[in-house]
Amino acid sequence: MLWAALLLPCAPDGTPPSSDALHGLATWALQFTPRVAIADEAVILEVAASVRLFGGRRALHERILSEARTLGAVALAWAPNSLAALACARAGVPGAIRLPLPGVLDALALQVLSAARPHQLTLAQLGCRTLGEVRRLPRGGLTRRFGQALLQVLDQAYGLRPEAHGWVELPEVFRARLELMSRVETAPALLFGARRLLVQLCGWLAARHAGITAFTLHWAHDAMRPRDVGEGGALTIRTAEPMRHVEHLQRLLAEHLAQVTLAAPVGDLILEALDVMPLQERSASLVPDKEVGSEPLTRVLERIAARLGADRVRRPVLHEDHRIEWAQDWQPASLALPRSRVASTDTPQPTFILPEPLRLALREHRPIFQGPLMLLIGPHRVEGGWWHRGEDDACSHHVERDYWVALSERAGVLWICHERLAGDATAWYLHGLFA
Repeated sequence: MLWAALLLPCAPDGTPPSSDALHGLATWALQFTPRVAIADEAVILEVAASVRLFGGRRALHERILSEARTLGAVALAWAPNSLAALACARAGVPGAIRLPLPGVLDALALQVLSAARPHQLTLAQLGCRTLGEVRRLPRGGLTRRFGQALLQVLDQAYGLRPEAHGWVELPEVFRARLELMSRVETAPALLFGARRLLVQLCGWLAARHAGITAFTLHWAHDAMRPRDVGEGGALTIRTAEPMRHVEHLQRLLAEHLAQVTLAAPVGDLILEALDVMPLQERSASLVPDKEVGSEPLTRVLERIAARLGADRVRRPVLHEDHRIEWAQDWQPASLALPRSRVASTDTPQPTFILPEPLRLALREHRPIFQGPLMLLIGPHRVEGGWWHRGEDDACSHHVERDYWVALSERAGVLWICHERLAGDATAWYLHGLFA
């Protein structure tokens, strides 16, 4: 398991951060994993299943830290469990991923664990100022003197006992509030605080796989406002299409705020999502069409093709053909893509296909491949190709097959077919594999 702890600062008098700040950070963090919880002044995330999705731990660390700083986070630490990650964040230690966990925690002060803080003075009188010194005390005497809770938390931090968490649930609607650090008298100056709310909004949208076409920024006037001034104002922003790009939303908001004049100083902001719509992000290419360095990918491929030859740089092109071996071919990348639709089907299609179907052995008239096969879905009949001739026009690529999705205990999910035109009516063939 891999846990991250995001720490929010406490007030100088020790007052913990506000509930709005904690829940705002937790809502934003739900875009990375559904396992998000609040622990004291921190938000903890279990992200082991999300690391590859976000490009590895380093890329995930940089993204979380850069965006979380906008929301007020001051520290980020990693560890195999949440208590250890929280302790490292409080101590200003990056974490305990590559180093042994006891070697990292033993050197930390007692106050990094909330359960040890009430007993800090007594333990200091016993000569214990670090977690490692407390662990070396007799467990029986430690339990009798300080109770079972301290020993249990120590075991959990060191990974000797399991943890239990109350996960934060993603709210159905987005409405976030921010109390400004000082009173703002000009509308453009509201953008600094509004950006924090926009980051929360985009995190909430990412967790819902949605975009937004309208949102409203409300502001509340200071209590010392003149009597003839209302309680506040509002500004609604609309976009032409669903999106969740925080920089674009911020630019739109800045343009509108530049035309607003505040009737009185503002002390609070509220951001509310209005029109939320599903947002599907699709890539039409095996290689993302993003810029490579400072040059678009298409231009890079054109230069490579010019140097190596047009036939040496190819891309896959889909065709409207139900015969799976003819549904795709490779063409020079410099050619324009044909305007042809892709043949659609409700039957699952394999990830990989064999160059030629492989005839399967039979056992009691049933196909086997690394064990008996269980037929899951089918038959899916494919007929056609009588018009498709070879290069010498002597043979036709006409096929008549019944496809099945089958399960093998060792090989996984397979794509097998029954050749209806074959001489042996009992023959079965393996044609594809599912990833």
